[in-house]
Amino acid sequence: MPDTVAPLGVKWGAEELTEVPRAFHTAVREHVARRVAELGGDWKSLVFERQFDLLSLDDVLAIERTFLETGRKFQFSAEISLREEPEKYQRAEAAAADAEGLGEVADGQQVVALGDNVARHSANVSGTIRFVSSPEQVLDFLTDGVPEGTVAVIDDSGGTLTAPILDGFRAVICLGGTVRSHLGILTREYGIPCLMNAVLSELADGDEVEIEATAPVPTAEEYEAGRGVRAKVWKRV
Repeated sequence: MPDTVAPLGVKWGAEELTEVPRAFHTAVREHVARRVAELGGDWKSLVFERQFDLLSLDDVLAIERTFLETGRKFQFSAEISLREEPEKYQRAEAAAADAEGLGEVADGQQVVALGDNVARHSANVSGTIRFVSSPEQVLDFLTDGVPEGTVAVIDDSGGTLTAPILDGFRAVICLGGTVRSHLGILTREYGIPCLMNAVLSELADGDEVEIEATAPVPTAEEYEAGRGVRAKVWKRV
């Protein structure tokens, strides 16, 4: 490899801030370094004339498959915001926010989730829980349509995965992020009830639930102080 190529673990001269991109980029660099040694020749000709010999689609898929088989899970996209500008977001130690009341049972209903309400609605909403965590699920919903009354539970606050089908959801429960995350902004624009930074208990695919969409929206000051009303999700027991 020429001296101008960044060393392993570094991209554009700066170290990655989180483990997942660092591990993936390192795997790509190591693969390219091995392929350069195997192919020989000068760097310019390899990059501009034989770039697909250096790194093909099959190579990328194999790297991704190996990476996922290690058991790692892509971290919440909001993590980078917490690291870069913690003063603008909820404190990291408050990410697993106060779960007081989770599991409580009253009037035949159990509190099975708590989250930060993105926007205050005029009425609570009910629907069927469906965990959405893979592109294959999204493609199935695109092909067959999102089932009526779907309350989507997703763990990525970026919103990219579910963007093509977002308008088909009755409501969204997200396990990461804040009310200022991309997903929170999208659901607010669509008028879809959404709880961010949620914690779950006794919640499974197919459960019928009611979401407290009428709960107050936490202020920036409440986020900073780790306070604020947590909206509830109930399941009949």
